[in-house]
Amino acid sequence: MASLIRFGLVAAAVLLGVQTFAAASAADPVAGQEKASACVACHGLDGNSADPANPKIAGQHREYLARHLQLVKSGERQAPTMLEFVQGLSEQDMQDIGAYFATQKGRPGNAADEALAAKGQALYRGGAAGLPSCMGCHGPTGRGNPAARYPSLGGQHASYTKTQLERFRAGMVYGKDDVAGKEIMSQVAKNLSDADIAALSEYLQGLHSAE
Repeated sequence: MASLIRFGLVAAAVLLGVQTFAAASAADPVAGQEKASACVACHGLDGNSADPANPKIAGQHREYLARHLQLVKSGERQAPTMLEFVQGLSEQDMQDIGAYFATQKGRPGNAADEALAAKGQALYRGGAAGLPSCMGCHGPTGRGNPAARYPSLGGQHASYTKTQLERFRAGMVYGKDDVAGKEIMSQVAKNLSDADIAALSEYLQGLHSAE
């Protein structure tokens, strides 16, 4: 069963890569900077938000950001504070905004609890009984995989990551086509304890992405 799931995810990633190639070549980060003016109040000028309630989006993959703007606009992702800003965005606008923030450099925070971060590192890199390593999908530096819709995680606010993992554990998925959410994240997160989630979130906050 696991091999079939992996095959399906690889096939989906290849198809997604073909579908998004044209969008990638047409996306304009310069135009995106101007279009992102409404985003900076919450996410910061360069996508490094100061408020932990708002995720850092600097260095996040263009495809991931554009898709989540689409999900908010369609109502498949609930984000009331963003809804009024995305209603007037076209598909091109979303691709451009995604391209802009993708070119920005993420600034990781520091782990507040080194012991907790050490436990998180062990889970992220080596997994545990019943838990695969997070590194298998998100990479050693947390950069993820844009073609497979695996987001960049390194440097994200610990409180935001904690909330997301708790939501996945409760069965949350982002959109009807969220194969990774249904087949991977929800299945993995249901085996995470509160202590596991706290440890992973603390570790990821200080994880530096590859330059």
